[in-house]
Order: sequence, then structure tokens, then C-alpha cells
Amino acid sequence: MDFIIKKPTSSNRTVRMPDTLIEKITKLAAEQDVSFNQVVVQCCEYAINNMGGKKSKTEPEQ
Repeated sequence: MDFIIKKPTSSNRTVRMPDTLIEKITKLAAEQDVSFNQVVVQCCEYAINNMGGKKSKTEPEQ
């Protein structure tokens, strides 16, 4: 079996957010020694994965 390194793809997207939120994310990123982007990605993934049973509008109906 060959060892295959997987490289996730990513895209650039501009988002606008309140200055106070940017300050909080910047502080958290510095405290955790990670990038601002990584905090935003993890926060978004956490929020989507923990919507409390609510279906997102992009989820197909069953």
C-alpha cells in the first residue's frame, strides 16, 4: 500500500465582521498560538456541526 499525502483544497473569500469580533478572534489566536484563519475555520466548523438538530438550508430533505 502506498502512502499518499492528502492536501486539502481551500479558496479565498472576503468576509466582513465587526471590529470587536476581529479583536476577540485575534486575541484568541494569539493565546492559542494559531492563525486567525484557523480560529475562524474551527469556529465555523464547530457551529455548523453543533446546530442542535436544526437542518441547514443546504441539507437535502429526507
